[in-house]
Amino acid sequence: MTRSRIAVAGASGLIGGALVRSLTADGHEVVRLVRRDPRARDEVRWDPASRYVDPAGLVGCDVVVNLAGAGVGSHRWTDAYKARIRDSRVLGTAALAEAIASLEAPPRVFVNGSAMGIYGETGDRPVDEDAPPGEGFLPELCVEWEGAAAPAQEAGVRTVFTRTGLVVARQGGAWGRLFPLFQAGLGGRMGDGRQYWSFVSLHDEVAAIRHLIDTDGLSGPFNITAPRPLTNREITAAMGRVLRRPTLFAVPAPVLRAVLGEMAGDVLGSQRVLPMRLLESGFTFAFPEIEEAIRAAL
Repeated sequence: MTRSRIAVAGASGLIGGALVRSLTADGHEVVRLVRRDPRARDEVRWDPASRYVDPAGLVGCDVVVNLAGAGVGSHRWTDAYKARIRDSRVLGTAALAEAIASLEAPPRVFVNGSAMGIYGETGDRPVDEDAPPGEGFLPELCVEWEGAAAPAQEAGVRTVFTRTGLVVARQGGAWGRLFPLFQAGLGGRMGDGRQYWSFVSLHDEVAAIRHLIDTDGLSGPFNITAPRPLTNREITAAMGRVLRRPTLFAVPAPVLRAVLGEMAGDVLGSQRVLPMRLLESGFTFAFPEIEEAIRAAL
């Protein structure tokens, strides 16, 4: 990829921060969208809640990447927090898509975050990008989230949706909370452990996003998950082997529901998601197996 000007929303998050570091290291000019007054030349003001983006800041951008959104696992899912999760994604996406569509020379590609949560509960059934949305808060959110990008698509901008799985990383995301527990010898399966967890290393997440940016002709949804999803029980055992710690402290489903409320359904639910379109596009995973992904995160 030639040197490009790339705007990134959500640059302070786990994936966004890693993406910015990767792009900057390769000499690309990165513009960060911030919700405060800009303090540096590489910052552009935006306000997702008001659907506002300074369009001047997007002028000359070849690519816009939107990874912004309130953390799904950061708080108990009260009605107020669910509204915050929704608005931070749907309104932010709409703001960017509308700003992109308004430009005389729009970017060539818009990469918009999404999540494997769109498929809902899949049990043992493997699903790829052709599967329909599931039912519940997260599937409905993801459908609305992706739909908010319509103005950019209608303006002829190649638009990609990254349906990301559970990112294996030491800091941030679900795994950022798991690592300290397992390192202390307090890790264990959740519920009966038979639910599938579709994971991806942080390295492969960033590499996949860059592959989707660089490869002309790719548009629509792409699952960013490792090729072989595993059950929570299998992942628990792998964490124990890599960290050399016991994994005896199973957390019963009723306890998770009492502590997490509605969000427990996301932890106990099974999602066996396959990255079919990503593999068909020629992408190669550097860390396709769980033990490799865990070691890469250490």
